[in-house]
Amino acid sequence: MPDHVPVKIARVGTNDLPLPAYATQGSAGMDVCAAVESDTPIRPGETALIPAGICIELPVGFEAQIRPRSGLALKHSVGILNAPGTIDSDYRGEVKILLTNFGREDFIVRRGDRIAQMIIGRYARVEWSEVGELAGTARGDGGFGHTGIKTGKRSHGSQK
Repeated sequence: MPDHVPVKIARVGTNDLPLPAYATQGSAGMDVCAAVESDTPIRPGETALIPAGICIELPVGFEAQIRPRSGLALKHSVGILNAPGTIDSDYRGEVKILLTNFGREDFIVRRGDRIAQMIIGRYARVEWSEVGELAGTARGDGGFGHTGIKTGKRSHGSQK
């Protein structure tokens, strides 16, 4: 059974929109609705800041991540420019979504449309310990593309 974390939430403006909610029993993310006052077109290649109509008060040690909805991406080529967007525990302003139209046709955001997902998660703060050298690993400094694109056993540096 997942943890249940109490989070305070306040509405901005009217209360005609649902609060973020899980669509199914197994959903990790809660659907977030658009709180636009009127239909808002997003032209191809453009990004719009869409209000969600809520403010949240996360406990210290937690963040909210704003992620795209797969259906919007597949059917309309609409996503979130800075995905995942992070909402810090000390932010008290309105949640807003940087919705981007990556498609070729206008996309209209209507009041109440489910435009994003919100996931609440724990995070750890680090305390840096500067050293002269790091411990070695089998991977070493192999980075972008070093394992290739095909499945199977790969040696370091393989570009198959």
